[in-house]
Amino acid sequence: MIGDSITDCGRKKPEGEGRNDSLGNGYVALVDSFLQSVYPQLGIRVTNMGISGNTVRNLKERWETDVVNLKPDWLSIMIGINDVWRQYDLPQLIEKHVYIEEYEQTLRELVERTKPSLKGLILMTPYYIEPNSNDGMRAAMDQYGAVVKKIADQYGAIFIDTQEAFKPVLEHIYPATLAWDRVHPNMTGHMTLARAFLNAIGFSWNGER
Repeated sequence: MIGDSITDCGRKKPEGEGRNDSLGNGYVALVDSFLQSVYPQLGIRVTNMGISGNTVRNLKERWETDVVNLKPDWLSIMIGINDVWRQYDLPQLIEKHVYIEEYEQTLRELVERTKPSLKGLILMTPYYIEPNSNDGMRAAMDQYGAVVKKIADQYGAIFIDTQEAFKPVLEHIYPATLAWDRVHPNMTGHMTLARAFLNAIGFSWNGER
């Protein structure tokens, strides 16, 4: 499972797997815990390769070592928050901005390069924990999310709309309660992401495949 700080969540470096908090303290660890407790007989091995602050450009730079060389059977990608965010919190530092054309081209390139060797691919949208879809950064994030859906449809990947997953929660909980900066969620937010992930892959509480 590769991505940015939402995936990273303090995971072990260089490879996030092993004892204790090796998988970090976010949705990756939650997903792993559910899989291990309900499907222990499958021997599922989850590795967290998220790195805080990453954009899709950074993923491309480390793809060979952090994905290809690990030879995963399944790959989950959630990237794009920083690609958008840097355009808003660092508007003058344009060298840090990853505009949507580069985002789409790079994500598609990584998918094309890797999918033939995979049993399954999961693409998760970036999100902004803001219910007002007219908010500038939320609107931009939705556009990047639409790119993820387009690529998922094109390559037959499992698609997870994380923004949609937050929608029912945001009807009752104020955004800053879930994430003070509307990006880095508390455990309720990470559980929302984990639940969306598990639902998308066909997780069953009864352990049925």
